[in-house]
This record gives sequence, structure tokens and C-alpha cells, in this order.
Amino acid sequence: MVVSINPKKVKVLLVDDHELTLLSLQLALSNYSEMEVTGLASNGLEAVEKARSLHPDVVLLDLQMPVMDGFSASTQIKQLCPDTKILAYSSLKDQRAAIAHQMQSFDGFCGKDVSTFDLFCLIKQLGNQAEVHSN
Repeated sequence: MVVSINPKKVKVLLVDDHELTLLSLQLALSNYSEMEVTGLASNGLEAVEKARSLHPDVVLLDLQMPVMDGFSASTQIKQLCPDTKILAYSSLKDQRAAIAHQMQSFDGFCGKDVSTFDLFCLIKQLGNQAEVHSN
């Protein structure tokens, strides 16, 4: 008897105010069978609303956005979905990036210059942590 084990896909919500970045991330992550992009948002308010309805394992969250920034959105998402992991994703190289490293509402931080494979690995690692906490 052959048993097929299909690992649970990591559900990811992508949040960035630049359409090209958002669609590029979606395309890049769609190449990994272990990932499922469940939603896209272009600002923090949309991110909070989509996190509430989609219950992603991981939110890849830009820090600088209109309407609501990633810092405020991360706090609200954690209040609504405490098991969801949030990966801050930014081109910031200054003190705000250091603050993101220390905020309890973020589970990780990576720069926008990260390779696609390294980003996949970070998301997968956080997604696996989300699975452990939600079981």
C-alpha cells in the first residue's frame, strides 16, 4: 500500500502598494508547490480586512504604504489572527527597519533585495511555525 503524504500548503497574503512588486511576488511564489497565495492587498487596511477573512498562515507585509502602514497593520492583524505569522518586507535601511525587528507584531524581517529562494525559505519556515501553533 502506498501512502501519499501531501504536506499542507503555506497560505500567504501578499501586501505591497506597488502593483508590479505585488504581481512579481505572486508569480515568483506560484513556482513553489508548497505555497498558495491566497490574497493580495495594496495597503494596510486591505491587509487587515483580507487577513480577517482569509486566515493566512503568513502575511508578507510591506512597511511603507498609503492608507495604513505596515506597522499599524501588523498590530491589528496580530490582534485578529494571533497565529498568523507576519514577515516585514521592506527596502528600509534605517532605524525604522531596526524597529520592525524588535516589534512583537512581526515574526521576521527581510529586505526587498532578498533572493526569491531565500524569501521562499523564510515564508516556509514561518508557515511551519504557524501550523504548529494552530494545531
